[in-house]
Amino acid sequence: MTIKDPRSFTGRIRLNEKSDLLEFSFGFEGVDRDELENLFNSIKEKKKYHRLKDGSFMPLESFEIIEVSELLEHLNISESDLKNEILKLPKYRALYLDKKLRESNLTNVERNIPFKQMVQNVLEPKDMDFKIPKGLEGVLRDYQKVGFKWLKTLAAYGMGGILADDMGLGKTLEALAFMASERSENSKPTLVVAPISLIYNWKAEAEKFIPYMKVTVVAGSPRDRLELLKDAESADIVVTSYPLIRRDIDLYRDIEFSYCFLDEAQHIKNPDSINAKSVKSIRAKGFFALTGTPIENSLTELWSIFDFIMPGYLLSHKKFVNKYEKPIVREKDEKALKELSKQISPFILRRMKKDVLKELPEKIESTMISELTEEQKKIYLAYLQQARGEIYKEIDTVGFEKSQMKILAALTRLRQICCHPGLFIDSYRGESGKMEMLKELIETALESGHRILLFSQFTSMLYIIKSYLEKEQIDYFYLDGSTKPELRGKMVQSFNKGEGKVFLISLKAGGTGLNLTGADMVIHYDPWWNPMVEDQASDRAHRIGQNKVVNVYRLITKGTVEEKIQKLQERKRMLFDNVIGESGDFFKKLTWEDLKDILR
Repeated sequence: MTIKDPRSFTGRIRLNEKSDLLEFSFGFEGVDRDELENLFNSIKEKKKYHRLKDGSFMPLESFEIIEVSELLEHLNISESDLKNEILKLPKYRALYLDKKLRESNLTNVERNIPFKQMVQNVLEPKDMDFKIPKGLEGVLRDYQKVGFKWLKTLAAYGMGGILADDMGLGKTLEALAFMASERSENSKPTLVVAPISLIYNWKAEAEKFIPYMKVTVVAGSPRDRLELLKDAESADIVVTSYPLIRRDIDLYRDIEFSYCFLDEAQHIKNPDSINAKSVKSIRAKGFFALTGTPIENSLTELWSIFDFIMPGYLLSHKKFVNKYEKPIVREKDEKALKELSKQISPFILRRMKKDVLKELPEKIESTMISELTEEQKKIYLAYLQQARGEIYKEIDTVGFEKSQMKILAALTRLRQICCHPGLFIDSYRGESGKMEMLKELIETALESGHRILLFSQFTSMLYIIKSYLEKEQIDYFYLDGSTKPELRGKMVQSFNKGEGKVFLISLKAGGTGLNLTGADMVIHYDPWWNPMVEDQASDRAHRIGQNKVVNVYRLITKGTVEEKIQKLQERKRMLFDNVIGESGDFFKKLTWEDLKDILR
């Protein structure tokens, strides 16, 4: 009896740069190609030997042949494909193929230079020589440069990816750097789809870091959105929201984008949802996803995001469930888990704060921009018109300097409407755009394991937030001016020991004198006149004893006094640094010209 040696396996892989496909060929010495289908069927039937046509036998329990069989299965190569001398595979299979061959010790496989270079470049993007875009050379931190190069490398090879950095590490900035670097190479715009609470944040971040890029936010009425999309191709970046793209998807069918980015991509975790189906019909040459939580509840969520960035990579949903999800979840199959990890790891970049802590500033500050709801907007505009008339009349009568109390009262009321009209309209039952954004921010933060200090100058706003936390069964502490001193100390101690997830604090009562290093996130729900007071409040968490990076978020409502005050503060920042050293009171520095600009 003649025994064939399964260790006679040889193979060849080449990247065909003309066809942009992988060409994989392999064989066993003395085994005809038309016998391979029956040979691998015998392995599936768990036979110990397979009889070949010439009467010899191939042992089927050897390490080499079992590894080859599994490799073919995970590459989704059908039995009929085995009749082809050269198997043609999508380029995105290269990383898994190379890793599997190396781990299986199937060393007798020849790889051509383009294949080797591609694998090396994707796995080691930091060594790639991509030029940092104008204005960002001194802005991007080292780990952000790696993220930028990773996106560039995948795009260069026609692949997609999931940037899954921990919350607060700057995924938006890394993506914007990529978009800016692609500007000269692509005449078509990049599309960003984000939660409605973040669309203006994208615009603000782009204006801050890459002001030479034209950003169009597709929002507003149906007529407004239609007009904005007609001119979309003149923009560098087009930003819209998940709810709006669902409604407008027919308007996007004739628009071709260079790239499409999904922010908070867990919004398409349900592959049968309208969100998922809508964004998966977008036409672009490359697709990327940003999310700190690519898996929240099930592996299907991961499959859905991959189905967006590289359709077909994780097979059909049915095959994915049978091959990975059921074995991993139901049967705790570690082998299936490892195989899935090998498949996805090259296309997910995830860095945690603890891993890049040395690259981070001690405090990361961000501004998040929301919109007024339609009902909220009507109230705001009506009161703005009334306030403008009353203030101008007061100033005409007694002068600007003597009208300070009237001005402060009117501006405070407008700021309350931005927070929530329910702060002074008892009968108001509508929503608040900023409150909806806060809910999303809290949910995302808690999912990522963060603990939050939340400041507002309005105790009535804190009560609205309390109601939400209680409804969602989120543990919290609450502190305002009426809290007894001894209770303050006990709550602070309990929070720093790990009790509670959110600490609600009145800005005046808790802006100073507290050590709350148990939190690593600070949210300023409403902006204060004095930026120094906000900084002092943020320093309740950002102080000696804090061993985590602190993220500070300021929530601003677009097109209102909040946004105008913030922009005015930014314009006068150098003046503030020099002049406001003692009191830092923005309101006291307000001029008549400033006020007219705010009320315009």
